[in-house]
Amino acid sequence: MISTNDVKPGMALQLDNGLFNIVEYQHVKPGKGKAFVRMKLKNVETGAVIDRTFRAGEDVDRAIIERKDHQYLFRDDMGFHFMDLETYSQFAVSTELIGEVERFMIEGMTVVLAMHEGTPIGVDLPAAVELKVTESEPAVKGDRVSGATKPVTVETGLVVQVPLFVDSGDVIKVDTRSGAYLTRA
Repeated sequence: MISTNDVKPGMALQLDNGLFNIVEYQHVKPGKGKAFVRMKLKNVETGAVIDRTFRAGEDVDRAIIERKDHQYLFRDDMGFHFMDLETYSQFAVSTELIGEVERFMIEGMTVVLAMHEGTPIGVDLPAAVELKVTESEPAVKGDRVSGATKPVTVETGLVVQVPLFVDSGDVIKVDTRSGAYLTRA
């Protein structure tokens, strides 16, 4: 149990209707009446965001989220397979849980899995990943403005806008939060 006065954004709470991450937190002390805490909570399983108000000092259940390094092995009909780097145990994670993160994952890369009571609830990628360009249109000289870009396809199937000098076979760094090109690696 933790008091609502001590919570911070990023913490996980176990409430009566599921597991939630705190997105925003605001302690309000009105001129009249008692203080209260207004939180914006994101459901870990569904991704739905709700607003909830608690009395100041009210106790809530804090969920313990364990974050460990895992290696992404491969994908098949059962989902995405990962290996714990400490115990070498392997398990599959459903495609629904992985979601859009799939666009940046390549076999053999190390990711951080968030686990609650032994069940994976999310995947955290590094801020940038290096991906190999598999398809690229040739750059055409002339008829361009400075800073021109072209679309390329990387090994995961993601299409990224890059500068004209990037060709097939190049390795580029891509921001995992926005999917934008950062630099050539």
